[in-house]
Amino acid sequence: MRRFFLTIFFLASFVALGAGAWGLWWLHQPLKMNAASVDLPVEPGTTPRGVAQLVADAGVDVPPPLLYWWFRLSGQDRQIRAGSYEIERGVTPKTLLSILVRGEEATRSLVLVEGWNFRQVRAALAKADQLKPETVGESDEALMAKLGRPGVAPEGRFFPDTYTYSKGSTDVALLQRAMRAMDRHLDAAWSARAPDLPLKTADEALILASIVEKETGKPADRPEIAAVFINRLRIGMPLQTDPTVIYGMGPSFDGNLRKKDLQTDTPWNTYLRGGLPPTPIAMPGKAALLAAVQPAQSKSLYFVSRGDGSSHFSSSLDEHNRAVNRYQRGIKQ
Repeated sequence: MRRFFLTIFFLASFVALGAGAWGLWWLHQPLKMNAASVDLPVEPGTTPRGVAQLVADAGVDVPPPLLYWWFRLSGQDRQIRAGSYEIERGVTPKTLLSILVRGEEATRSLVLVEGWNFRQVRAALAKADQLKPETVGESDEALMAKLGRPGVAPEGRFFPDTYTYSKGSTDVALLQRAMRAMDRHLDAAWSARAPDLPLKTADEALILASIVEKETGKPADRPEIAAVFINRLRIGMPLQTDPTVIYGMGPSFDGNLRKKDLQTDTPWNTYLRGGLPPTPIAMPGKAALLAAVQPAQSKSLYFVSRGDGSSHFSSSLDEHNRAVNRYQRGIKQ
């Protein structure tokens, strides 16, 4: 009888050792999948057993009880996080659990570019990969109401940056992040503004910054360009900036700005109307925001492109006309 129990003991030990060795081997083996990658959405409150079943249902060839056994045995089963995951071919049970515990959700990114107008932003959102389009077909007014800013024009209200998002996120959520980011940067710039600026509000600084953004070819010129417009505002001189006219033309602008366009009145035609336009004309970046509130100490009232991205600045009309002849018309004097 004693020999019988010893035999049973050794057999059980052998089986246990074998199972343990197989388990260690299995943890490092790639799981079979029916596609190169599968989506795995894990809702809040899903149990570890439920997660194991979701993995199998998503297209990973693994017995849910076996996967659940691994979750429990690891001691990390209660640390699995809800999220939207993308499981790629080659994942092992060990790396799968690590992904779920770390919350390494599948992410995409969208770049909002400095100087873009809101039409361009909406076009980029519509094309963004795996971003749920909750604003398609809505007017700008309805969209801003959904974002909690009813009656506010959307132009310039979103900070240009690279935004990462999880698969299944919405365009509304991304816009909310970009709007909050612009609020922070604008508040910081306005708090650091130079004294005695002819700007009454942070919104006016935002409008000016958007013009500076569109007029700047060389980044180092931003403070000087801002100074030109600040100086014009101080003396009541029209801003006379082409980008505002182009913005007022909307989609009808064909790439060529003509004399008749400068003579056609819109709320954004700064040749015909004094002061700042009613809204920003684009998304300014951080450098443009700071330039608008911390312009260079300069008496310049004019600038013209040198043709290399930089600008020539002048404090008198005669000097400006000479610069135009030199850099725009090729007339040597």
